[in-house]
Amino acid sequence: MHTSHDLRRTEAVRLDTVSKIYGRADSQVAALRELSMSFADATFTAVMGPSGSGKSTFLHCAAGLVRPTSGSVTVGGTDLADLDDTQLTMLRRDRIGFIFQSFNLLPALTVMQNITLPLQLAGKRPDKNLIRSVVQRVGLADRLGHLPSELSGGQQQRVAIARALVTQPAVVFADEPTGALDTRTASAVLSLLRESVDNARQTLVMVTHDPVAASYADRVVFLADGALAGELHRPTADAVAARMTRLGAWEDENRQQAAPMTSGGLY
Repeated sequence: MHTSHDLRRTEAVRLDTVSKIYGRADSQVAALRELSMSFADATFTAVMGPSGSGKSTFLHCAAGLVRPTSGSVTVGGTDLADLDDTQLTMLRRDRIGFIFQSFNLLPALTVMQNITLPLQLAGKRPDKNLIRSVVQRVGLADRLGHLPSELSGGQQQRVAIARALVTQPAVVFADEPTGALDTRTASAVLSLLRESVDNARQTLVMVTHDPVAASYADRVVFLADGALAGELHRPTADAVAARMTRLGAWEDENRQQAAPMTSGGLY
């Protein structure tokens, strides 16, 4: 599943000693603790860890959705701390793609309208050749006039992937992208994500609890208590599962899935 690339490539995203503290002085919670890591261009990284390990906070900080308490985040060579809120919104729109577990499609828009929405919001004229290429890659050429309600879950996620890729972002962040899909559909979506890295040279960072999903990545980064707890290169599902077990993660992850609104799920 993995393709070897030159390791001396440029960085799409970099975090340097990033910390995120929530709460007041008498009841502070450190969601991230001086976390440093980087993600090279055209690589696929999975981020895993127990409930409360900092996965969601990492994703929000790395994507510019939340500002860290300390440390720096760089996306495509731009330090996010140098940007005001308007500039940060523009950077997210132009340079960052998002794929969510719940798809987040607009129900009144067709497939094509959903895919091209980021370009319209940016005031950019759609590149017809690029859109045609993306649509063909995700296998939606015969569904462009359909509404999301007329699509299967797997097809809706393919629309969300196309929407994330059409702006040619520096990085795509995926938050449990196969969490709502059956095993066969999840495999097809993961293969599509893998192809976007290998063939389209996209950079992908995916938060997941699933060792099988993680096995599609080039590298798995493990978080625990808001800090880096190890890495695994060229992962297999069995190796990922073994590492997660050593982190004591399985029971916590199952509990988080059963009760996603608990406090641990916030971090």
